[in-house]
Amino acid sequence: MSTVRGARERARIEVTAAIKDEARRQLAAEGAAKLSLRAVARELGMVSSALYRYFPSRDELLTALIVDAYDSVGEAAESAHRTADPGPSAPAAHLARWVAVACAVRGWALEHPHEYALIYGSPVPGYTAPQATIGPASRVGRVLIAVVEDAHREAGLALPPLGEELRPEAERLAADLAPELPPAVAVSIVAAWSQLFGLLSFEIFGQFNRVVEDRDIFFRHAVEELARTVGLLGTAGRGGTGTAGRARR
Repeated sequence: MSTVRGARERARIEVTAAIKDEARRQLAAEGAAKLSLRAVARELGMVSSALYRYFPSRDELLTALIVDAYDSVGEAAESAHRTADPGPSAPAAHLARWVAVACAVRGWALEHPHEYALIYGSPVPGYTAPQATIGPASRVGRVLIAVVEDAHREAGLALPPLGEELRPEAERLAADLAPELPPAVAVSIVAAWSQLFGLLSFEIFGQFNRVVEDRDIFFRHAVEELARTVGLLGTAGRGGTGTAGRARR
């Protein structure tokens, strides 16, 4: 019985993978809004009723593709964080990790433009992402936060300015997303995260055409500037603004 069950499980995994692969081909050709379970089944030589046993609706198939895409870009970011060049000093090491993570995300986006468009492009009409997408969607953000948390502990940060009118929102963001970091830094990370994907979207969707020619150098410069906004190029030691920021928190 266990042998039969194992064969069935393997077959289900293989068919599920084939369904998702064909769905990705449709995304590339037609876009997410035109994804059709019937068309996927037809291309695979399946009857629609058989495909529904794997994905009961278009939305469930879309969710599976979205989770896969978030996990894929998240894995790229996490791998870059683990393997980045340590640099000659602690501040340099944290900057190197920040840049490596951003470049890994860009590399993934350039290699998977249709999957990037699925998760960071226009919303799919009629689709509402379920809770299951939240964890995978947070992976890149969590890596960026981890880089800054390490810098905060090991090298200190140059605290970004924080207006009093923003302080309540900054404190909420810090409590929700990065309890180890000062509120000013939490706000700056959220802004940097959104600007990172703004840069990527401009490149992936063609807004840089006839504007930015050397995009590798431009991107690296831009993400290094984003590093400054979160304090990564601040004090090398634990004095100065880094210590003051911790005391204030």
